[in-house]
Amino acid sequence: MGRGGEKTVTPPSKSFHAKGHSLTAGDLSRADAASTISNSVRPSKSLEAMPTEELRKKALQYGHDASADRATLLQILAPYGDILLRTDAPPSLPLAPPPFTLADIKAAVPRHCFERSLTTSFFHLACDLVLVALLGYLATLIGHPDVPTMSRYLLWPLYWYAQGSVLTGVWVIAHECGHQSFSPYERVNNLVGWVLHSALLVPYHSWRISHGKHHNNTGSCENDEVFAPPIKEDLMDEILLHSPLANLAQIIIMLTVGWMPGYLLMNATGPRKYKGKNNSHFNPNSALFSPKDRLDIIWSDIGFFLALAGVVWACTQYGFSTVGKYYLLPYMVVNYHLVLITYLQHTDVFIPHFRGGEWSWFRGALCTVDRSFGWLLDHTFHHISDTHVCHHIFSKMPFYHAQEASEHIKKALGPYYLKDDTPIWKALWRSYTLCKYVDTDKNAVFYKHRAS
Repeated sequence: MGRGGEKTVTPPSKSFHAKGHSLTAGDLSRADAASTISNSVRPSKSLEAMPTEELRKKALQYGHDASADRATLLQILAPYGDILLRTDAPPSLPLAPPPFTLADIKAAVPRHCFERSLTTSFFHLACDLVLVALLGYLATLIGHPDVPTMSRYLLWPLYWYAQGSVLTGVWVIAHECGHQSFSPYERVNNLVGWVLHSALLVPYHSWRISHGKHHNNTGSCENDEVFAPPIKEDLMDEILLHSPLANLAQIIIMLTVGWMPGYLLMNATGPRKYKGKNNSHFNPNSALFSPKDRLDIIWSDIGFFLALAGVVWACTQYGFSTVGKYYLLPYMVVNYHLVLITYLQHTDVFIPHFRGGEWSWFRGALCTVDRSFGWLLDHTFHHISDTHVCHHIFSKMPFYHAQEASEHIKKALGPYYLKDDTPIWKALWRSYTLCKYVDTDKNAVFYKHRAS
């Protein structure tokens, strides 16, 4: 279920040390540089045009030896490709271990922000469900004889997106249940979460367990349950890797089937340790779970297949087309939002990953970013995206306190707080086209762009 800020985490021993907000080359030996050069990528003309001092700043930013000569710097930085030319993203997260502890951050947040209220949570859920019912009723009027036929081509997509967005908010409340932030009562949390997620065709406990492992291992190259970064040997052909058309096709695939079956059935973006093993969220014997979880997985499957049976029954009674218009297409919008939101929370050119002794839970929790989808969607999504840094540090904090807490947290974090104001679609394109792989020979890494 995630640690939720329950433990005080002490920073690991400092193999990096800060110089302003940049990183010195404390842990990068000349042998590391030689290894990088031996697997070199030809520097682009834009990179070759950079002044040497600018190259040194870039090297420090990404954890490399800035004292190297110009030719070596060009070879070291060449794999970052167009990432080095970006001007539309915030500064990278500092690689130096944070000079504060989790206890320091917790002390900066008012105590009432950690209080969970069953009444308040049910109020927000009731508001969502009323809105779902209202939108469903309004959709029944789209086919009314007084509604112009041509307008239906606009009204139905508008309904699908609006209903899918509100149902994403319902999904987020079930997500709160999985973190035990819905109320102080575990049984109530799990019952409400099971009902809501089952209704949205999500195996609740299976997701709850794997999502908790994601929170416990965020930013880890080896163990992040969802967003383990690919390495060079995972990459496709270089031409396809950088083809705008291929990237667009892959984004569309990710946003349509990335959640189901991509994540739930195959855990497609999970860590390499699961390769060759069964990692389905529906299998009680999956590598994702331990033997003690099996009963919960079975209950999750029961909830999922009961809901699926309800969908099939509705199709026999009202027709597939009707069920598709009222439920299945909004359900696809929910899945689209889940993938878009979570991908952008953990993938970008300024977010590092760690392995070995460089990784710790606290450093990993800082490897996420706050993004706004606009005030209306932020409200509809219960601020899961624009307060995500707070959520990873204190996952048991209710969403209705997260905005207030975030104001205090970002002051306490200073340069370790990541927020990106890049428009969502621009950020998605930047992240998907530039964040291709990470090195395997270093313990603190940023995404690279060019592999050959």
